[in-house]
Amino acid sequence: MPEARPSCLVWFRLDLRLTDNPALALAAATGGAVVPVFLWSPEEEGRWAAGAASRWWLHHSLTRLDEALRAKGSRLVVRRGPALDVLRALVRETGAGSVFWNRRYEPATIERDRQVKEALGAEGLRVESANGALLHEPWTVRNRAGKPFQVFTPYWRECLGRSDPDMPVGAPGHLPAPRTWPASEGIEALGLLPGIPWDQGLREAWRPGEAGAVERLARFCAGAVLGYGEERNRPDREGTSRLSPHLHFGEIGPRQVWHAVRRAAGNAGVVEAVWRRWQFLAEVGWREFAHHLLFHFPHTVERPLREPFERFPWREDAASLECWQRGRTGYPLVDAGMRELWATGWMHNRVRMVAGSFLVKNLLISWRAGAEWFWDTLVDADLADNTLGWQWVAGCGADAAPYFRVFNPVAQGRKFDPDGGYVRQWIPELRRVPTEWVHAPWEAPPLVLRSAGVRLGTDYPEPRVSATASRLAALDALASLKAGRIGG
Repeated sequence: MPEARPSCLVWFRLDLRLTDNPALALAAATGGAVVPVFLWSPEEEGRWAAGAASRWWLHHSLTRLDEALRAKGSRLVVRRGPALDVLRALVRETGAGSVFWNRRYEPATIERDRQVKEALGAEGLRVESANGALLHEPWTVRNRAGKPFQVFTPYWRECLGRSDPDMPVGAPGHLPAPRTWPASEGIEALGLLPGIPWDQGLREAWRPGEAGAVERLARFCAGAVLGYGEERNRPDREGTSRLSPHLHFGEIGPRQVWHAVRRAAGNAGVVEAVWRRWQFLAEVGWREFAHHLLFHFPHTVERPLREPFERFPWREDAASLECWQRGRTGYPLVDAGMRELWATGWMHNRVRMVAGSFLVKNLLISWRAGAEWFWDTLVDADLADNTLGWQWVAGCGADAAPYFRVFNPVAQGRKFDPDGGYVRQWIPELRRVPTEWVHAPWEAPPLVLRSAGVRLGTDYPEPRVSATASRLAALDALASLKAGRIGG
């Protein structure tokens, strides 16, 4: 009787799907029993372990993954503890001869994975990692001088000049189970859900899991993708994909997105030369660029890429920071975005830029404070995207917006929320304010405010700062930094 092939472990991380999952495909190809594993070891990720909103999403995504695995004759084994110790224990318990996982690119995770791979390999196991998260891994894209890119446009031009990514592969039809399943903790035991039930808005807004990701991508490709270039800046409309949390948790892969968008372009009769320039694909590219930068410049998680900004005179202002966090700055577009974030764990990208600009360039509070708040409150909190986005808006990172570009929250509101629908949705106290003044209620005549039932300073705050004066203060601080009058 032929000897049974040894089983293998598949270590799930931010790749919580069965379709187009390279690590899972490698495991299935061995012909042995496949043991899917999720390890909860937040201490190994340091201060950038998952925030509260991300933990909520993770709980539900793991639940959906376990259900999908059970439909294939398998299940998810959940353990807590240091990754190397837990994997070694599972190898002993299952007799596994190999361990597979998909790569991650955060600095702490890269080092942890390197140690795990070396240790398990030295113990005689087959240990392989694969790319399940990106179209182009960070070390594969270089400029003509052989160095990493620091500007998006040439980076993405280089990527688009390459051949199309491979077609995504389907999920395994069946996953052979081991004779005896190792013990597993319940997902509930990980304590990912909030003790105080603040998550109603998240439950109403999202459907975590692979099926939810596929459904959202299909809906986007059937509708909003065709008008993305015109509609993406309108927070009062559903003009964006809202795929970011699904991509972060790996419930859908970038190759799936790429080819789905390509099919949508073909169905719409878009020629090859044009579809590659579709604005939405540039957003996919921006995500790739973020991981490129994080890999090559890992210090940017904590420090600006542009070294002179280490000396920028950020203000310590806990009261203003709390007003910003709670959506009480007195600027309706900023406040609507911050309240949407608090309620749903997400914020429209145009509003993210405006809210971020207001924090760093009007309140002069460090981008690090904004990055920390977004990390805890966003369901799509991704270390690469979060770092790039905040350094971009602060003007201190790669491909940064010029520092003198300060988003005026009133002008931005009038341009991108012209009817005030977004503001009224998230700031109910302004619902009766006429459109002419809804983005600047302090400019409304007193009679108009009384008719709308608004008492500034009581029902809705007065502006925390003057947008004009605070912008000039920020520009003065930058001029001093450039002239060498700050630091030294």
